[in-house]
Amino acid sequence: MRVIGLMSGTSVDGIDAAVVEITGDPARPQVTLLAGETYDYPADLRAQILAVCGGAALSMQQLAQLDEAIAQAFAQAALKIAQDHRPITLIGSHGQTVFHRPPTDQLGYTMQLGRGDLIAAVTGVETVSNFRVADIALGGHGAPLVPPVDVALLSHPTDDRAVQNIGGIGNVAFLPATNRTETFAGFDTGPGNVLLDLAVAHLSQGEKTYDADGAWASQGQIHPNLVQQWLAHPYFQQTPPKSTGRELFGVDYFQQCLADAAGLPAADLLACLTELTVLSIVQSYQQWLPRLPQQVLLCGGGSHNGYLRSRLQQHLPTTRVLTTTAVGLDADSKEAIAFAVLAYWRKHGIYGNLPQVTGAREFALLGEIYGVAGNSAVIA
Repeated sequence: MRVIGLMSGTSVDGIDAAVVEITGDPARPQVTLLAGETYDYPADLRAQILAVCGGAALSMQQLAQLDEAIAQAFAQAALKIAQDHRPITLIGSHGQTVFHRPPTDQLGYTMQLGRGDLIAAVTGVETVSNFRVADIALGGHGAPLVPPVDVALLSHPTDDRAVQNIGGIGNVAFLPATNRTETFAGFDTGPGNVLLDLAVAHLSQGEKTYDADGAWASQGQIHPNLVQQWLAHPYFQQTPPKSTGRELFGVDYFQQCLADAAGLPAADLLACLTELTVLSIVQSYQQWLPRLPQQVLLCGGGSHNGYLRSRLQQHLPTTRVLTTTAVGLDADSKEAIAFAVLAYWRKHGIYGNLPQVTGAREFALLGEIYGVAGNSAVIA
């Protein structure tokens, strides 16, 4: 089956699209990447999404318009990447997260915009979307959702692996070697690129959106006491299952970091924020994983940050820090591939969540299916 996966993460840096061929055992499929691209959001749409993620109020009419604009952008991304790879049987669209509330004394709540029914109608391809809500209804966090795909695609016969996504928010999937009987683990580790991107935009007066290869941060000096002050945040002490987003580590948190770092050179601020991401990852491994893995496999935008990677390797001297590309799964397309697989599982009636990761009471089928009848999409 030829499937398109669509994904835009908390960095809101564009729509990742992947075309994959899925064959073999549906539960542990063989996945071949045929094409992977990132399509930029129109600048005004990206600005609106970031504003909403930052807490800007919308009327119901504005919310509907934003939902439809995101769906149109996702549909166009699917049409573009499908041009040389037809026929496409299925689309899995994560959508764009604009709000996430982890469960506490009440059910969690999450909102991903980008209507699946509209994507199906525009593309003429059956579409699965809204993956997180079924897990949340069962008391889970609805996040992270990619670990079961990592288990299927990246487990190693003899080595323990930690698959570390560094998007706007970081998350990890611990994959014990398949010759062991231990369970899997996974959770959001904390901020990934989100604070760094906010800092770069602030420091460059909006001329830059990210620190390419960590070059700017690499010129700075790390101030350990400041980093440890930030690491005292309660999230880092919270026991998994746990998830987070821009609601916690967003503009308000960055402003506090900026105030804490008053008087420091710009490069020092970036070096300290990079170290916060790195140490939040390392300390979460030390606290919550059964043991340190032999390999850490990076994916997401942060996998291109050479300075961040070098700091992570320095703090994990006995672990080999690689990217998923190095072991055969494209690091830039991995999240989009994951939602293609999750859509494929939904169509085959295969559970898509890991309750030990998300905290849900039981396994669940993830995603709502929108079929195509004539020129209109109907929920199935």
